[in-house]
This record gives sequence, structure tokens and C-alpha cells, in this order.
Amino acid sequence: MNHFSDIRVEYLDHGIAKIIFARGDVNNTSRPEGLAEVCEAMDILSADEAVRVIVLAADGAHFSAGADIAFLESLRQKTPAQIKDQVYQYFQGAARRLWHCQKPTIALVQGAAVSVGCELALACDFRIAASDASFMEVWIKFGIMPPLGGLFLLPRIIGMGRAKDMCLRGIPMPADQALTAGLVSEVVKPEDLQPRGLQVALELAALPQAAYATIKESIHRGLSSDMEAEWTANLPNQALLLSSEDFAEGLNAAKQKRAPRF
Repeated sequence: MNHFSDIRVEYLDHGIAKIIFARGDVNNTSRPEGLAEVCEAMDILSADEAVRVIVLAADGAHFSAGADIAFLESLRQKTPAQIKDQVYQYFQGAARRLWHCQKPTIALVQGAAVSVGCELALACDFRIAASDASFMEVWIKFGIMPPLGGLFLLPRIIGMGRAKDMCLRGIPMPADQALTAGLVSEVVKPEDLQPRGLQVALELAALPQAAYATIKESIHRGLSSDMEAEWTANLPNQALLLSSEDFAEGLNAAKQKRAPRF
């Protein structure tokens, strides 16, 4: 993955991998080339059995300050079909890969997470914010709409009223409000963001991966499902997990009063 220019991929100990937005000099604004790299990196890391957790982070002062202006101007020369097929396959493709990833995903957000940046963070399982972070959906100020999942996820995470404030009025949600609303799991000092993210990643890396993936899939399915469908789907999944080596290890660890080794 040395050919990447907009992102950087780092492999850490204990199966932790980081995808880092590496255009801090331009506040990590998003463009198709960079999102194509995120898609490729996600494909590689998702298929790598040695990788147990994927962390999304950024160089510089801002997680991602929205779309690259030159890219936005270029859209004026494209047809709707070209935009859909050539452009949003990467933007939506990155969000889809994060959302459907069976492995734990964490977004570490500092500074501004605007539009594309906000929605990529939303697609992760967990968000940890620096105290200077702010989440913004400013699409409406350009006469367009959030297309990467925010319109589906925000009302379910922070409630209809706050979602309308963000998406219809373009009102930012600073870190302290994001914590109260449930948009982020934690808020830390800016200098503690990366160390705390690594701590959480280590916790997640120690979990049983098959059970994690199954529970995550069930939670996501439940967003547009009902209780009867969940009972039907979860019974065979639980039967498989109860017959797994992870369950045997968890049971033995409980009996022996030690930490499980999954």
C-alpha cells in the first residue's frame, strides 16, 4: 500500500491497523482519489486475518474539513450518471466498507469532521473525539444532501430534532454536545486522542471476533427489522457461537477466574 498518496496505512501490534488521512496540509479535504484509496485499504485490511481492529484517524488539525473545492467545481461538468458511477462509488463505497466491516472500527476525530468526514466517522462502530472536535453536515449550504448514510444514522443516534438541526440547518455539533447526544463514546484532550484510541483498540482486539461480527451484524439489521425477525435470525447464529472454540475458551476462563484468550 506504499502507492497511496491521500492516506497512510500503519500496522501496529496486537492486530491493530490504522488508516490515516494524510493531507493535513489541506485539512484532509476529500476527493475521489483519496476515497478510492480508503476503499482499497479497507478491502485489504478486511481480508487480512491478522488484522483485528481498524482505526480511522487523521494527520493535522482536522479529521476532514469536507470535500475538496476543486473536486466540487469539477462536478459541474459531469452528468448525474457520471457522478453516480464514477464519483460516488468511492465516497459511498468507503462508507459502505466501514459500515459492513466485520471487524471493530474506531474513528478518532480531532478538529472539524465536515460532511464526508462526518459521515465516514458515523459509519464506524465507535467514535472518540478530542475536545476540539466538531461534527458538521453542511451539504444543504451547497444545495445538496448528505448521501453517505448520515440521513439514516443521525436520527437513530442523536434523535430526530438534533439530526434536523445538523442536516437541515447546518448547525455544528461540538464534542461536548456530541457526547451528551451519544454521537461519540468519549471526549478526551487533543493530546490524549491517539493514546486513548489505541487503548480502546487493544480492548477490542482482545474480544472474540466471530461473536463481535455476529452481534454487530444483528445490531445493524435491527435498525430496519423487527423483534420477530431478530429472534428468527439470532437463534441459528447463537447456536453456531455456542459450538465455537471462542465459547469454550470463554467458559474455561470464567471457571478458572482468568482473562479469556480469544
